Amino acid sequence: MLEEVLRAQRTDLPETALDDDPLLRLQQETQLGDGNIRLRATTHPEEITITGVPVMCPQCGARRDWMVICDRDEISIRCRCAHQWVERELTRADYEAMIDVGGQDYPSLEAAAQAVGYDGTLAGTYLP
Repeated sequence: MLEEVLRAQRTDLPETALDDDPLLRLQQETQLGDGNIRLRATTHPEEITITGVPVMCPQCGARRDWMVICDRDEISIRCRCAHQWVERELTRADYEAMIDVGGQDYPSLEAAAQAVGYDGTLAGTYLP
């Protein structure tokens, strides 16, 4: 009896086009040419100010020269000392505004961090 009521209450959702489905669109945006989903990251040499407060690394006190990482809708900031944290005040739109044209693809976050000096080897240095 209960099963019949539940079956009767269900409605079929209309099929949506790829452009109308936000989950499919997000999945497509995060896929690279080979189809593997990877994190996206960019470097940001200037200060980042969130709600009027400059971002500061809680581990070493750095105030600029960041690696900004986008994992779907979660944005993380990584310092040259290799300390990384999720910054809940930043959105995917904020990340998109920070991206430079071009870039290099890496197989993992660790490979990207090592290639651009955010793995701790350049801790305490500011590059121009």
